[in-house]
Amino acid sequence: MNENLTTATATATANPVEQERPALQRAMEGVVAAGFTGVQLRVTDAHGEWTASAGHREIGGTEKPSTEGAFRIGSNTKTFTAALVLRLVAEDGIDLDAPVADLLPKFTLDPRITVRMLLQHTSGVYNFTGDFEDGELVPGITWQGKAWVEDRFRTFSPEELVEFALAKPLNFEPGTAWSYSNTNYVLARLVVEAATGRPFPEEMRRLVLDPLGLKDTAVPETSPDIPGEHAHGYYRLEEDGEVRIVDVSRMNPSRVSTGGDMISTTKDLQAFITGLLGDEFLPAGLLAEMVEPYPTPIPNMGYGLGVFVQETAGGTLITHNGGIASYAALMFSTPDGSRTLTASLNYVDDVRMTLATAFQEVLQSLVDEVFA
Repeated sequence: MNENLTTATATATANPVEQERPALQRAMEGVVAAGFTGVQLRVTDAHGEWTASAGHREIGGTEKPSTEGAFRIGSNTKTFTAALVLRLVAEDGIDLDAPVADLLPKFTLDPRITVRMLLQHTSGVYNFTGDFEDGELVPGITWQGKAWVEDRFRTFSPEELVEFALAKPLNFEPGTAWSYSNTNYVLARLVVEAATGRPFPEEMRRLVLDPLGLKDTAVPETSPDIPGEHAHGYYRLEEDGEVRIVDVSRMNPSRVSTGGDMISTTKDLQAFITGLLGDEFLPAGLLAEMVEPYPTPIPNMGYGLGVFVQETAGGTLITHNGGIASYAALMFSTPDGSRTLTASLNYVDDVRMTLATAFQEVLQSLVDEVFA
């Protein structure tokens, strides 16, 4: 397996073609009109590469978000983590069907749960950021409201998050259903460290970031900062009839760990997804397993190993999106990597998640414009 894939990956992003793309520009302006503070977008297709931004980098400012700026990628971290685990599988360092309890004996884990189930979200393990109990959504580790804003610099260890989740019963028998759980990917992180004896960020750099030439992607651990130029995210608090907008760009992402803590750029996300789907990063058999959706009883979920596989009017898309602390990150690609969309939205969040519906609408408009 080629350990230096930077040349192949760079080909897709080199020599960007400057061109007018009015439909894409209108779609971005629609994002801002829907209430988002700003958006940066990168598209690669038969016409070349197109990058642009709209809206504002900061509330009250005049600058657009930089198309090269970094941002929090939320649950796109799961795809990076799955890619790392699969690289270790290729090295014979991890067995996808090994019981996780054997690798992490300090936790009380159901012995039927395998590494594959973590990556598939079929383990049944409770989601520490909130999950359903008796049909009702029960909050977990605080991610909303004044309590989160005031406590957002607190450090959580991965073990603490896992213990919180394992104190709850399984949602279902392992391997019998599908349920999205951040806990699965924190466990995957701990599996990597147990199997290699090395810190997760070090292994991520060795097996994923360096081989794909991703110089602006990082595992921040407990650091609250977004390096370099970046757009800002905000949170709206309403107290005693007064509204207060808080800049929450700086926060400690250990609260979610590898459920969604990484930082990247649209350029690196594009290089990552095309490199991941290429023919050098993973053995063909492992890549095929990664993009094979689990036969879930939940209609249209289509989850493989760290990626969603969506069937659209324009064909199959390999994707994962993420949201964290007033940032949303988008990552879409055709299976051959020939057409991609990577983007980031910064916005003002609130306890009612006011922009949730608008997000789905603008997401669909961008995807339709690029892939339909």
